[in-house]
Amino acid sequence: MPDGLAAAHHLPRRQPGSVDAARRITAGKEPADIYASADDQDIDVLLKPAGYADYNITFAQGAMVLAYTTSSRNAATIAASNVAFNPPSQIPPVADDWYAQLGQTGVTIGGSNPFLDPSGYRADLIFQLAERVYAVPNLYDSLLQHYTLTRTGDAIGKNYDYQFIYEHSAYAAYLANTSGYRYARLPDHIGLSNPDLDDWYERTGIVIPGLHTNRSPHVVRIPATRTRWGLTIMKNAPNPANAIQFLQLLFGPEGVAIQRSTGPEPISPPLVSRSDYRELPPALRSLVNRSPR
Repeated sequence: MPDGLAAAHHLPRRQPGSVDAARRITAGKEPADIYASADDQDIDVLLKPAGYADYNITFAQGAMVLAYTTSSRNAATIAASNVAFNPPSQIPPVADDWYAQLGQTGVTIGGSNPFLDPSGYRADLIFQLAERVYAVPNLYDSLLQHYTLTRTGDAIGKNYDYQFIYEHSAYAAYLANTSGYRYARLPDHIGLSNPDLDDWYERTGIVIPGLHTNRSPHVVRIPATRTRWGLTIMKNAPNPANAIQFLQLLFGPEGVAIQRSTGPEPISPPLVSRSDYRELPPALRSLVNRSPR
């Protein structure tokens, strides 16, 4: 990272999630040059209306999966039995009744605070989508009752049974703990994995508190979309020239190769909307494509 570059994910103190980071670099006045979020929608609904960003660059994509361990309740039946678990090339789908198994007595679903972290509110969106897909009355409420906020030191399979997590993160966890870590693929209409289903996903959303600044709304609605990562250079960036250099590296061959080796899956070239393209620094325009949406 170039000298003099402050990025949101390198801010001091604990890092609960990118929604929390957005509040810290705006209402909290912590300096940052680049804000990157696990949900590109955060830039559009939080930073732009409050006057902290002019554009949103979508640079990576992925999917949500259901993670568990061989010690989790219902571990033997939560995934389809006719597909072997051999990641990353072969990941079994969830069993047809996975949502009913998660709703059984004693089963816990761990996750982060949805007001602070996209992975937390994506669990809530998955619960909503599941109720729409399966048409089971009160399924959302039933699943939500099993959701518990995890704390530092909590471990899947020990303190909670299941977790909705990014696929690349699940693969990394599997590599670090091959003996018992497992994950299963969610249906496309639920797993926030298919860009062709964005119109379907966007009918679902979650309302969270705003940034608590003068220009930001008190609450915002974040629509569901395919799992995408976004970033922007802050309008008040203390080191904008270095920020541009960093993004030139990130979007170039070396940066894309690093992303491919660690995840999430890079979008190369990255995408910006037609209106945002006009706001981009000229030095970045040749590195992106304009999105049809």
